[in-house]
Amino acid sequence: MSDMTSNPPRARSAQARRRGLEFQLYFALIFALALPVATVRWMREAIAYRTLDLRGPLARAWAEADRTTPLIFSA
Repeated sequence: MSDMTSNPPRARSAQARRRGLEFQLYFALIFALALPVATVRWMREAIAYRTLDLRGPLARAWAEADRTTPLIFSA
C-alpha cells in the first residue's frame, strides 16, 4: 500500500481540461458540416419508424463532431 500523505497526486487544473481555440474551431466546423447530414438521416429514420422518439439532429451532429475532432488531434 502506498503512502499518499506526503506526496498526494496532483489535481487536474481547469486549464488542463480546457480545450484550445484550434480544437474549438475544428469542432465547430465539423459540427456545421455534420448538421445537414444528421438532419436528413433523422428525418429519414423518423419517417421509416414513424416516431419522433429518436435522438434529434443536433444531438447526432454533436456526437459526430465529438467523435471526429479528437481523431484529428491524435494523429
